Amino acid sequence: MITAFVLIKTDASRIPEAAQEISELAGISEVYSVTGEWDLIAIARVRKHEDLADVIADKLSKVSSVMSTTTQISFRAYSQHDLDAAFALGFDH
Repeated sequence: MITAFVLIKTDASRIPEAAQEISELAGISEVYSVTGEWDLIAIARVRKHEDLADVIADKLSKVSSVMSTTTQISFRAYSQHDLDAAFALGFDH
């Protein structure tokens, strides 16, 4: 499974509508409205790298109020369990 985080700038007056439309796209698992430079962050989960082109370039970027996107592809996921285990190495409690 390939996971990508898509940072999205939209027409500010249509953030909720854009989020809803993006969340309905196949391959998008979650959409968050956020503070800062970006309006939305979407999480895309696909089977192959090539599928990202279908989801992001062919579908998400064509949502009418989306003005620009930047995509960050993840290399590895770290769960809280993994992080707790890593920090516990070498320490006696």
